[in-house]
Amino acid sequence: MLDLSYLNDNQIKAVKWNGGPLLVLGGPGSGKTRVLTYRIAKILEDSPGKYFRLLALTITNKAAAEIRAGLEELVPNGLERVCLTTFHSYLAEVLRKHGHHVGINPNFQILYNDADREALLKKVIGQLRNDVIDPVPPYFEAHRVLPIITRLQHNDVPPVTSFILRNLANNDQSRYYSRIYIAYSHALRQINAVDYPSLPNDFFLLIYNVPVLVTHIRKVYKHILVDEFQDTNLLQYNILKCMVEPDPSTLFVVADGDQIIYQWNGASPERINDLKNDFDVSEIQLPENYRCPREVIKLANSLIVNNPGRSAMKMLSKAVKSDVIPDPVRLKSFSTLDLECKWIVSDIKNRNTIEWSNCVVLARTRKLVDRIYDKFVQFKMPVYKYYLKDEFVSAPFKMLNSVLRLIITKEDTKWLTNLSEAFFELEGVKVDLSNVSSKAFTNDNDLLRAWLSEILSFDEISEDMRSLLSVETMSLIKSADYKSFSKKFISWAKNYYSKENLNIDIFNEFDDERQIWEDPVRDIDGKFRPDIVSLNQFLHELDLSSKSPPKQPNAVSCFTIHSSKGMEFKHVYLMGLVEEQLPNWWAVKKPKDSEEVQEERRNCFVAITRTQESLTLTYSDTIDNRPKLPSRFLKEMGLN
Repeated sequence: MLDLSYLNDNQIKAVKWNGGPLLVLGGPGSGKTRVLTYRIAKILEDSPGKYFRLLALTITNKAAAEIRAGLEELVPNGLERVCLTTFHSYLAEVLRKHGHHVGINPNFQILYNDADREALLKKVIGQLRNDVIDPVPPYFEAHRVLPIITRLQHNDVPPVTSFILRNLANNDQSRYYSRIYIAYSHALRQINAVDYPSLPNDFFLLIYNVPVLVTHIRKVYKHILVDEFQDTNLLQYNILKCMVEPDPSTLFVVADGDQIIYQWNGASPERINDLKNDFDVSEIQLPENYRCPREVIKLANSLIVNNPGRSAMKMLSKAVKSDVIPDPVRLKSFSTLDLECKWIVSDIKNRNTIEWSNCVVLARTRKLVDRIYDKFVQFKMPVYKYYLKDEFVSAPFKMLNSVLRLIITKEDTKWLTNLSEAFFELEGVKVDLSNVSSKAFTNDNDLLRAWLSEILSFDEISEDMRSLLSVETMSLIKSADYKSFSKKFISWAKNYYSKENLNIDIFNEFDDERQIWEDPVRDIDGKFRPDIVSLNQFLHELDLSSKSPPKQPNAVSCFTIHSSKGMEFKHVYLMGLVEEQLPNWWAVKKPKDSEEVQEERRNCFVAITRTQESLTLTYSDTIDNRPKLPSRFLKEMGLN
């Protein structure tokens, strides 16, 4: 029997809901994720012996892992009936199975970083510049065009549509943008690839062309649940509509309109209004805040009510827990940014060392995060800065990743080059890639087989490497057993790492990257039956996972506000509270009630509500010798 005694009345009401589609609105620290987890567990408990499945969609892998961990405790035997994954991971899975209907083969690759997308776009624009009749002007450069294409993708604008022409300011320019967008889409098909923002577009195209697929989804998944709904973009929302119509009665959504901080990614306050209008959803609110001190909640409420676009029906947060320490909020001002950084580092350093890992410094921009991070390094304090890795940098994982990619994309010269570079770092043997290409041409264009044939002809290769290549890699080519190969390869790399006189630079970040590699393996085993996960599916999950290095013990965290979403810390330091930082420069130039200012206010709201025990707010009179005014949000919070 599911124990609901840990939930409050509104949470229990949401978990037991049986009255049609439901929207659960809750503020920070209100237990939204817990409610979603218990809701899934309740459905499973109430339907023993049933064969229908549940589809639970999250925005991040972190949220999916948190829900999965909760379900493993509540209903350990029911997880096989739950597809718990991120939006993009689910879309990729469907495209692997059915994408051939729209010209996407199952072994498609995902261009997940902007560098790869920009490289392809640069090639496309170069070809269009050579058009004899209407060449694209030289000022159309890939790094400037890519953000526009991304915005069109996020806003559900297909490549072939006049909608592009109507919604870009300059008609002449829009004509070229449209041509580039269409050509870029064709180029992706030619190399059997999708880029990260276009995954939803390709999925939507698929279900539009194969409507029976939507019927199948509705039949399999009787319940569809969505976490952090406010972060969905228009295309994700339209996909959700297709999956739940014409009977949305089992739709269950949790959201918080006060935490929409991804408008640049297509999120919008209108999404919650659309949900209410399109599905006539009922609403349960969770105003109780179990995380923050009372004074912090008072500041947060005073701040967020200044957003004119905020729903008047949305309840403000209510403090539940008692304050751990007296006077939990501090406001500090400094003459310069350098003094601000020094004080923050010194203040944290003066805490008990076991508290360092419970501290986070938040800033609106990456530049400010870098400044405070460097100051921690200067003071020789353990510090962690969150960032996403686009590529592996240690030679072993560059090699492992490249080998597996070449199993799937046999003709991809990028991975051949990466493989050869990593191998040279490890063994000091350089291969003539023109010879490899020639061999591949006569052998089914299989670059990996051709590379192996060429490299094994060298006598200089160490015996353990020769065995790894001639036995294990050849076995991988035949079986595609990536798990077995990865384990043996990593074991070999660890032994190699222990050698004397090793060039340590080639193993830079090896330990961190091993965890980055192993996390998707663990996540996949949680999402799917481990014995049926293909190499291609693993690589897609690897592409879609967050490649941030792990945090070291006792390290102070330094995050941008966006990176801290969904987290909580005992002690929060929010720095850089000045005009043109928070709110940012772009918002300062807009009217005071603009969408840009409202989103910046939500950024500040999200930052201060990460707090569990104490909140320290800081600002400087000057940044890089430029005078700054205190942030307007300080006054709105009632601080002088």
